[in-house]
Amino acid sequence: MKKLVIANWKMNPASYAEAKKLAKAAGLSAKKHKNVKVVVCPPFPWLTDMSHEKEAGLEYGAQDVFWLDKGAYTGEVSPLMLKNSKVKYVIIGHSERRRLGETGQNINMKLKAALANGLVPILCVGEDAKTHSKGKLSVGKFLATQLREGLRGVDQNMFINKKLIVAYEPIWAISTTPGVKKDTPENATETIFSIKKLVARMFGILLSDITVLYGGSVDSENAYGFLSCPEIGGVLVGGASLRPADFGGVVKIASELS
Repeated sequence: MKKLVIANWKMNPASYAEAKKLAKAAGLSAKKHKNVKVVVCPPFPWLTDMSHEKEAGLEYGAQDVFWLDKGAYTGEVSPLMLKNSKVKYVIIGHSERRRLGETGQNINMKLKAALANGLVPILCVGEDAKTHSKGKLSVGKFLATQLREGLRGVDQNMFINKKLIVAYEPIWAISTTPGVKKDTPENATETIFSIKKLVARMFGILLSDITVLYGGSVDSENAYGFLSCPEIGGVLVGGASLRPADFGGVVKIASELS
């Protein structure tokens, strides 16, 4: 099965011209290394122009979404707008959104709205440094709560038909986090396996029905270690996705290991 590589550009770059250069470079990597799915998630000002133009080799995703299709909600972007703009994926519940006050209930409403419009949600879960320091039992409970809140009311067929993805992002291993520590493929694999087991029990499905990505500051130097783990279905790439050579290296590794 093809690995999935998702570029989360966050609040970058500052101009559309720069964004086009990044997308072109990502598209070239995707066309060169065909045995991988590459998704680019630009900021909203650049997203819909890009998704309509469709750089060859790429799919497009949004970094967030609202939970209603239309209405008087200043500043929000609806799942219906994304669907009609040929956007396929949407990141939901990213740790940076949660830090800004997004709740489990918000995340659940967004996820169900995305599914209702045929988008593929990427549900992000992950523990902070304090929880991580308490050991595996505390981490397991923390992740279980995030998963149950985010997936409440979801149909098992969404997993079976590969229309819903989970991303594990250990906050303590993300480069922008104060006191960051490096994660290991062994720890990531163990945690992702536990996520799969929990979701499988929740929905009565097989482990093979569940796609879980890894998102702990992946770059071309550490990608092989994470992507070589069978439990890891791909990577959610942050800072490295803004460096074409670095991101291209991740895509190459993912293609070779798919």
